[in-house]
Amino acid sequence: MATTTPVRKLTMARAISEAIAQEMERDPNVLVWGEDVGAYGGIFGATQGLLERFGSARIIDTPISESAFIGAAIGASAEGLRPIVELMFVDFFGVAMDQIYNHLAKNHYMSGGSVRHPVVLMTAIGGGYSDAAQHSQSLYGLFAHLPGLKVIVPSNAYDAKGMMTAAIRDDNPVMYFFHKGLLGLGWMPSDDLAEVHVPETPYTVPLGQAEVVAEGGDISVIAIGAMVPKALRARQRLEPQGVSVEVIDLRTLVPLDRQTIVDSVRKTHRALIVDEDYRSFGMSAEVAAVIAEEALEYLDTPVRRLAVPDVPIPYSRVLEQAVIPSVDKIVEAIQLLTR
Repeated sequence: MATTTPVRKLTMARAISEAIAQEMERDPNVLVWGEDVGAYGGIFGATQGLLERFGSARIIDTPISESAFIGAAIGASAEGLRPIVELMFVDFFGVAMDQIYNHLAKNHYMSGGSVRHPVVLMTAIGGGYSDAAQHSQSLYGLFAHLPGLKVIVPSNAYDAKGMMTAAIRDDNPVMYFFHKGLLGLGWMPSDDLAEVHVPETPYTVPLGQAEVVAEGGDISVIAIGAMVPKALRARQRLEPQGVSVEVIDLRTLVPLDRQTIVDSVRKTHRALIVDEDYRSFGMSAEVAAVIAEEALEYLDTPVRRLAVPDVPIPYSRVLEQAVIPSVDKIVEAIQLLTR
């Protein structure tokens, strides 16, 4: 008699915490540091339950000094430990810019390969909940621009667990971005498309491999993070109109899976890039450049980008919704490209 594996849906926050716990069980060199990661379980729930399980020697609540605890993680990783460090909001990276930009990203190269920094620096991104300009940005493009860091942005719980496991095992420094609107937090509405089946056993999702999450023939919608479920909802809305939308989840910016992007555009002949980061000099521009360089002759219409305009994220709910890409805006952009 055939048996089926029971569906076990987790929130992204639970999936991340489970991945960390399993890797801490497997490798005693894995530690977690950051503000409120211990008794509180992280303000985004990504470290819930870890203090009770592993104790205060491995789950360390730090002072409010990002430069200190990120710097300490760099030194610890050079000596063989594998720290996971939570930078509470990506917007706060400026106070640790020297540690991240000049040391974490560059020491391996500048030491001729003799120093490794297997650090996972995880941090929250994204708006949609009126937390204004200093707590709502999606700044992964800043880190993807700099050689030396891997940059990953999961869009669902399955990828969140598998990519965290892969990141912890990676010998390179990895920036792990989770969107607050996908985590399943009680205090912030979460897109239920992010809460999917997650195997209980450990597994990895390869870093640098995009996923075609929905196949289509009329247009390629290329997205990452919280824009992926929005793209899928736009696709559902356009199906009755006879528009066949292919949705690509990049999953990682570094390494960037250029081949999946090019293959999709060669098939559909149209491309829309959706991004919650700022429009200029970011992910959307890089992906558009890849298409222009490697698939230009296949395009029936120019590439279109839908991203945050070059303004700070507003506090006002109405203004915030005006600048962040929405399902309605994705639908409208697809309709313009497929007329």
